[in-house]
Amino acid sequence: MNMAELEQHEGAQDLDKKIEETRLRFKNEYLQDSAEKYDSRDVDRLEKDDALVEGYLTWRIYVVDDALKMIDDSFQWRKEYGVNDLSESIIPRWMFETGAVYLHGYDKEGNKLFWFKVKLHVKDAKTIVDKKKYVAFWLERYAKKEPGMPLTVVFDMADSGLSNIDMDFVKYIINCFKVYYPKFLSKMIIVDMPWIMNAAWKIVKSWLGPEAISKLKFASRTEIQSFIDPEYLPSHMGGTDPFKYSYPPLPDDDFHTPSDNGPIMSEDEPESKEGELEVKDNLESSFNSEIAVKPKKVNFMEESLRSEDNDKGEPSTRTKGARKPLTTFKGPLLDVSPAEELSFGSGELEKKSLIILSNVTKNQVAFKVRTTAPEKYRVKPSSSTCEAGASVDIVVSLHGGSQASPQDRFLVMAAEMENTGSQELTQFWKEVQKPKIMEHRLRCHVLESAKPTVSLRKDSLGETGTSGQQEFNTTLMRVMASNSRMEQKLNTCLWVQKVLVALVLVLVVLNLQCLYLLGTSPRPS
Repeated sequence: MNMAELEQHEGAQDLDKKIEETRLRFKNEYLQDSAEKYDSRDVDRLEKDDALVEGYLTWRIYVVDDALKMIDDSFQWRKEYGVNDLSESIIPRWMFETGAVYLHGYDKEGNKLFWFKVKLHVKDAKTIVDKKKYVAFWLERYAKKEPGMPLTVVFDMADSGLSNIDMDFVKYIINCFKVYYPKFLSKMIIVDMPWIMNAAWKIVKSWLGPEAISKLKFASRTEIQSFIDPEYLPSHMGGTDPFKYSYPPLPDDDFHTPSDNGPIMSEDEPESKEGELEVKDNLESSFNSEIAVKPKKVNFMEESLRSEDNDKGEPSTRTKGARKPLTTFKGPLLDVSPAEELSFGSGELEKKSLIILSNVTKNQVAFKVRTTAPEKYRVKPSSSTCEAGASVDIVVSLHGGSQASPQDRFLVMAAEMENTGSQELTQFWKEVQKPKIMEHRLRCHVLESAKPTVSLRKDSLGETGTSGQQEFNTTLMRVMASNSRMEQKLNTCLWVQKVLVALVLVLVVLNLQCLYLLGTSPRPS
């Protein structure tokens, strides 16, 4: 064992000790005589989930006393707001309809975006508790879908004013990431903030504390594109994302086509019924409603069609060249390998990944695979069944010259088929109840391309030149943005100067008038 491996091993041992110490002290110091303060489900999770304890420890720099205080505050808040039981039926419908808060899109690092449209928020003491529950609902929803994945919070300040700033509500949002959901915050971006709100956000900065202050970013409409690609930015920020929040139903945009907030097309036809294409009726039935349409795809090249024929052969032939998974997620219906992410690269041997589904039930299980980028990936089979105790290999491959992105996601859905008669998959997914559907999400990991050992110098120079050009363009954009801000500030100063000059002139005129009146008024004899 080399020195690096030894240090890593010792670090892991130290972390295990810290986790056990945290659990033991929480049980002895906080649970004694005060167990009613917490939801028993949270206490059980603390006992079983190492990642949860590690999250609190990491956020508090591995100081057990600080982590315990954070756990105590977090668990009390979760019970006070009934976070474990929050659902759409508990939150007032009008809050969903406003579209003031929602999850949509990803930043350049692949972190989910949590949007706050500030102009839609109005301070109101009567509704503040419901608004806090509303934010907790979204955070808890995301925590269950993407455990351990950070969020990037975007405060869209466009068209907002002082009437939209509720400092108590803002402080609550910050506490959600400081205390209640440790390690959740990737960045907090304030976009297009009016200068009149500078003082308010200086106060906000003081609330963040040293551990989170570096995560606060202020950006203009042009600067925001250094954090988020235009495809996930609205038009008023210079983006191209046509997404429009709508309710009902609650959008689950992870697996919708961004262009119309609607159907995600299946990359392949289900094996159980040759030639069928699945589409989504509407947002509500995004994952369980399918319609049969004409089988033939007109945009496939002959090579793709030949590939389809080859894929119908033996599994060993179909999975040849696919990256084998090394980890496994243990699900109630299916074990899914890999557990967290599919890896893709730019090389020919890196364009395929394998998903292995293993049926752990005593019945037949139906499954289907979805992705956030259906135009990029081919999934074979995208929808089929798995017999009791059997396994199915699913090949996910990049289509054509497409490149994988950290923003891409995959969804594996499964449901137990108790009646395995002649029921078609299309009809089954229409009728199956949502609570009976198992969902497991996979992220996309982009492999760094290995540079060839021998290459033409001309190509190397070309790549260097392109890289330098990109850096130059980025620097130039930043300089232009900085100049734009300076110009705005200068215009503001000039405007203030003009106002002051005008006030001085008015005062001079008033003084002269007073002197004139004093000079012309009759003196008493």
